[in-house]
Amino acid sequence: MQKTQGLSYEEIRKTILEKIPSEIGITRIEFEGPRLAIYTQKPEILLEQSHIIGEIAGIIKKRIVIRSDPSVRTPELESERVIKEMLQESGLVQSYFDPSLGEVTLEVEKPGLAIGKNGSNLLDIVKKTHWSPNIVRSPPIPSMIVKQIRGYLYSQSKDREKFLRETGENIFRPMYQQCGDVRITFLGAARQVGRSAILVRTRESRILMDCGINPGTSNPTGAYPRLDTEEFDLSRIDAVVISHAHLDHCGFLPYLYKYGYEGPIYCSEPTASLMVLLQSDYLDVTSKEGRPLPYSMEDVREVIMRTIPIQYGEVTDISPDIRLTLHNAGHILGSAQVHLHIGKGLHNVVYTGDFKFGATQLLQPASIQFPRVETLIMESTYGGVENVTPEREETEAKFTEIANSVLEKGKLLIPVPAVGRAQEIMMVINKYMKEGKMKEAPVYIEGMISEVTGIHTAYPQYLSNDIRDQILRDGINPFESDYFTVVKQQDLRDEIVAGGPCIIIATAGMMEGGPVIEYFKRLAYDENNALCFVSYQVAGTMGQRIQSGMGSAQMYSNNGKMEIVNIGMKNYTIEGFSGHSDWRQLTNYVRRLKPQPKKVFVVHGEESKCENLARVVSKNRGVYGIVPTNLDTYNLV
Repeated sequence: MQKTQGLSYEEIRKTILEKIPSEIGITRIEFEGPRLAIYTQKPEILLEQSHIIGEIAGIIKKRIVIRSDPSVRTPELESERVIKEMLQESGLVQSYFDPSLGEVTLEVEKPGLAIGKNGSNLLDIVKKTHWSPNIVRSPPIPSMIVKQIRGYLYSQSKDREKFLRETGENIFRPMYQQCGDVRITFLGAARQVGRSAILVRTRESRILMDCGINPGTSNPTGAYPRLDTEEFDLSRIDAVVISHAHLDHCGFLPYLYKYGYEGPIYCSEPTASLMVLLQSDYLDVTSKEGRPLPYSMEDVREVIMRTIPIQYGEVTDISPDIRLTLHNAGHILGSAQVHLHIGKGLHNVVYTGDFKFGATQLLQPASIQFPRVETLIMESTYGGVENVTPEREETEAKFTEIANSVLEKGKLLIPVPAVGRAQEIMMVINKYMKEGKMKEAPVYIEGMISEVTGIHTAYPQYLSNDIRDQILRDGINPFESDYFTVVKQQDLRDEIVAGGPCIIIATAGMMEGGPVIEYFKRLAYDENNALCFVSYQVAGTMGQRIQSGMGSAQMYSNNGKMEIVNIGMKNYTIEGFSGHSDWRQLTNYVRRLKPQPKKVFVVHGEESKCENLARVVSKNRGVYGIVPTNLDTYNLV
C-alpha cells in the first residue's frame, strides 16, 4: 500500500471520493510532484465550491490542484480563439498551452482586466474551454529564455507529466525508518567563496542544497564540489534545492544529470529562468576559451525538464520527512533562503545562500522571520570587521564623482554580473543623469544584460515594492532609458572605443571571459580610461588581480595568439552596491533572526572572515558558531 507521511494513498483517495459529489466525475487522483492532482470532467464546479477542496486539504495535509480530464478539454486552437474573444480588452499577447497539466499560461498587458472581478473571467475560461488559466503580465522587455523554456516544456509535455508523477510517488513513498539522525556534509564553499554545495541527510532522505562552480580556478579538484566523497551517493538524492542563479551556486547542476540524476530541482520562478540562461552562457564561454566542458546543452535541457518552481512562503513536501519553504534573500532576483522542516518538528535548518539584509533599489531586504530554526547556515563574504560598506547615498555619490571625473576625457568600463548588479547600476546611472548630477554620455550595454533585464520585468512581484508598483500599477518600465544603447553586434566595439567619452556596462563581473574582456583589451593602455568594480571579486579571478594592482595581463588576441596587455587605466572599487550583507548587516541579521538558532555554520567566505564572524556569533547567548571545512560532516540531531 502506498503510504504518505500521514494517510495512505488509499485513505486519501477514500477521503476525496467521500467529500466530492459523484456528478463532478473524478477520473484520476495522482501525485504530481509535491502536489496531489484531482482530474475531473467538471472542474468548474469544484472551483465554484472551493470550500470542498479546502476541507479535503485540511484533512489530508497536502496541496491540491484541480485538473480537467483531457477528454473534456476543447482543442487548443478553438480554446485560443475563445480566450482571445474573452480577453480582447486585456491585451492578450501570447498563449502557452501545457497538455500534460491542462493549463494555459496567458501573457496579457492588463492582468487585472484579464482576471476579472473576483476571478470571474478565470472561471468563465474554465467553463468554456476546460483549460486552467494562469494569468501573467506580459513583460515590458520580452525575454527569449522564458519563451524558450515554455516552448521546450510544451514539446516535452508527456515526459514532463511522467516526471511529475514519478516525483510525487517518490516524495510520498512509504517511510521505512523513524525520522532521526540529521546530518550535514559540506561539499564546497567552506572557508572559501565558490562551489557552494551542502548535503543534508536523514535516515530516509538526501537533499542537496546548491551545486556550484568556483570561478577563481580551472583546477578540477578546486573548481567543482566534492562529489567524490563517500557521503554523496547520486543514486540516493531525493531533491536539489537551488538558492539562486549565480554560477557559484548552480553552475555544476547539469553535471548531476550527465551522470544519472533524474530527480527534481526546487527553486524560485525567476531562478528557474536565470540559471538556465547562465548555465548556457557558461558552456558558450568555456567552449570559446578551449577548455573542457563539464556537461552539455542536453544536460541543461534536463535541468529545464526537472525544475519545479515554487513561490516564496509556499510550504512544499520534497521527501517523505522533509518540507521546504523558500524565503526572500534580497541578493538577486529570485534569490531565496532555504528553510527545511525535518520530521514532525524534529529539526529545522535555514540556509541563507547569499543574502542582503538591507534594502536596495531592486529588492526588498532578506527575511528574518521563520517558524522554527535550530541550525543556521550562513554566508560570510564580508565577514571581516573591516567590511563595513558606506551608506547607500554615500555610495551613489562616490560612484557619480568617479563617473564625472572619467567622463571628462575617457571611458568608464564597468564589469558586472548580468544578474542584479547590472540592473542596479543602470538605474543609478539613469537617475543621476536625469537629475543632472552625472555628466550625460552614451551608456553602452553588452552581454546578457538585456535578456536578464527582460526576466526582471517578467517577475515584477519579486522586485522592490517601488519597482513592482511602477511596472504593475503605473505601467512604467524603469529599466528603459534614452541614455542606454544595447550593443547587439560585436563589430560595433571598435566604433565605441574610437568614439568619445562614454560608459560601458559589460559582463562578466569578475572579468573571467565575456564582452568586458574585449573592451578591456582595447581600453587598458589609456590612463584616461578607468575600470570601476561594483561587485565582489573572488580570489584568483582576473578582476581580483587587476583590482590588486596588476600592471599587465596575458590575454588571447582575436587571432588566438597570446599577448601582453599593459594596464594604464585606473581602477576603482565601490563596495556599497554589493548584493551581499556587509559586516554590520551580517551581525544584525543573526541578532534579529526569529527564533534564535542554537548552531550557526559560517561558510562562503575567506577563512579569516568565516572565523571572525563565527567568533562574534558565539557571543550571542545560547548560540554556537562553527566554521566547517570542506568534507566535514556534522550530526545535528
